[in-house]
Amino acid sequence: MSVRKDKKKGWLVDVVFNFPDGSTRRVKKKSPVQTKRGAEAFERMLREEMLNPSATAGQPAKEVPTLSKYAEYFLGTYARTNNKASERKSKKMIMELHLLPALGRMRLDKIKMRDIERYKARKLKEGLSPKSINNHLTVLRRALSLAVEDELIEVMPRIKWMKARKPEFDYLDFEEADRLVEAADGQWRTMIILALRTGVRQSEILGLRWDDVDLKRGQIQVNQGNWRGHIDTPKGGRSRIVPLSPQCLQVLKAHRHLKGEFVFCNEDGSHLSDGKCKWPLWNACKRAGLRRIGWHVLRHTFASHLVMRGVSLKAVQELLGHTTIEMTMRYAHLSPEVGRDAVASLDVQSYGPMTAPSKGQVRKSVIKK
Repeated sequence: MSVRKDKKKGWLVDVVFNFPDGSTRRVKKKSPVQTKRGAEAFERMLREEMLNPSATAGQPAKEVPTLSKYAEYFLGTYARTNNKASERKSKKMIMELHLLPALGRMRLDKIKMRDIERYKARKLKEGLSPKSINNHLTVLRRALSLAVEDELIEVMPRIKWMKARKPEFDYLDFEEADRLVEAADGQWRTMIILALRTGVRQSEILGLRWDDVDLKRGQIQVNQGNWRGHIDTPKGGRSRIVPLSPQCLQVLKAHRHLKGEFVFCNEDGSHLSDGKCKWPLWNACKRAGLRRIGWHVLRHTFASHLVMRGVSLKAVQELLGHTTIEMTMRYAHLSPEVGRDAVASLDVQSYGPMTAPSKGQVRKSVIKK
C-alpha cells in the first residue's frame, strides 16, 4: 500500500519506483498534510518528480496567486456559472467582509492549518457564532479545493469544523396558525394558506405560475423560485409535485386571475418582491396577537404539523424537497409516536415470562442438565 496511516507517525507515503533501466528506488516519507486526501496528493507529486525529473527541471516555479487574486475568478466566474443568486451573494459577502481582510494577501499554497485556526480564534473573539464561522470555512474550503482542481496548488490544508449547536426553529401551533389565517386578507391570506398547507418556500411561492397549478388534479408543481427578481430552479436543483389540501384548492380557485403568468403578483402582473411580502405578514401577526414571524416559519409550521399528526419523516422529506433525510430529522422530536413506538418494539420479540423462576424450576433445570 503506497498510502497508509501509522498510529504514531500519521499518514505516510511508501512507494517503490521501477525505472526503465531495471533499477528500483523506494521512497518513504511523511505527508506534509495529515489527511488521506493530502497523502494521496503528495504521493502523486512524488511519482511525477521521480518518474519525470526532466518535466520540472529548469522550469520556472509555478506562479501561485493570492487568495485575493483567486477570489476574482472564484466569485466572478465559478460562482456565477455554478451557484444560484442567493448563494453568490452569500459567498461574496463572506469573502469580502471576512476571508479577504484576514487571508487575502496570502498565497494559496501558504495558507496552512495554523492560519485557519488563528482565523477561527479571531472570529470567535469578534463575537461570531461557531455556525457562522463554519459558513466561512465552507467558502474557503471550496475555493481551495477548486484551486487544487485547477492545479494551482498540490494539496489543501486540513480544515477542522467548529462544534455548533443544531439550529433551532420557530413554528406556530395549530391554534396560532388558524388565528393567523383569520387575520389575513386578500391575496396575502391565500399565500399564507398555501405556505401553511404545502410548505413551499417564499421564493417558490413568488415564482409559482398558473401553468404550474393543476386545479383539476389538486396539485402544484414547484419548478422555479424567484429570489429578489432572479428566476432560477428551486433549492436543491429539482422540481417536485405537492398535493393541495381541500382548503388550499378552494382558495386558489377563488384567487384565479388574468393579471399575468404569476399566481401572486402586483396589480400590473409583475412579480412581487421579498420586501413587499414582509409587512402584510407582520400586519396579520399583529392583528392575530402573534409574535412577528417570517415566511420560513410557515414552512416549519407545515412540517411540524405533519409530524405531530403522525406523518412519516420520509413523506415530509419528499413534500419539503429536502435532499437528505438529515435535514428533515430536526422535526423528529415533535412526533408523539417516536418514543412510544421505540419502546413498544421491544415487545415484538418474545422473551417468555418476565418474572424470576421459582426454586422448583431451577432445581428441575439442573436435574435435566
